[in-house]
Amino acid sequence: MHTSFPLAAGSQLGYDQTHVEDFLASARVAYEGSKSGSALTSDDVRRTAFPMKRGGYAPRYVDAAMDRLEEVFFERERRARMRESGEDAWWEETRQLLSEVRGRIRRDRGKRFHRRGWFATGYRRSQVDAFLDRIGEMFDKRELGLQPAEVRDVVFHSEWRGYDEEQVDALLDSVVELILSTR
Repeated sequence: MHTSFPLAAGSQLGYDQTHVEDFLASARVAYEGSKSGSALTSDDVRRTAFPMKRGGYAPRYVDAAMDRLEEVFFERERRARMRESGEDAWWEETRQLLSEVRGRIRRDRGKRFHRRGWFATGYRRSQVDAFLDRIGEMFDKRELGLQPAEVRDVVFHSEWRGYDEEQVDALLDSVVELILSTR
């Protein structure tokens, strides 16, 4: 039996093969279906999650393919926006996004995002702050040495009254967009 990706080893969980194959088929149709754009975006690719099960695809291989797919869709979207609005407008949008990200990163440690309520967990503030400090240092040096996968794959432990996950994830999405924009 042919599979698109290696399977997870032994008793390890992997991504459900049917869900992965269905998504990749829809991505192929979306990409080939229109030259000017598609219903599927790079954000959609980035936010896609697959259910886990025994006998599924090994996540690292699928994740690597999804990273490449996101980059392909992003580059297509970038070219379309440049054709529509011009290169100057594209770079102005990128500078605005950089300004917003830097503004968040420059906030005091422990106060960069809303904290969750008294009875809720969120991302561990110290871990998020350390990662954002690293990104901030790279911005200050004017070199973003991170790869998109490093940002996508970062994992934060949870803690009571930690940072709001949606806000942190939105900022990380913006950092990925900045990395892709400046390639």
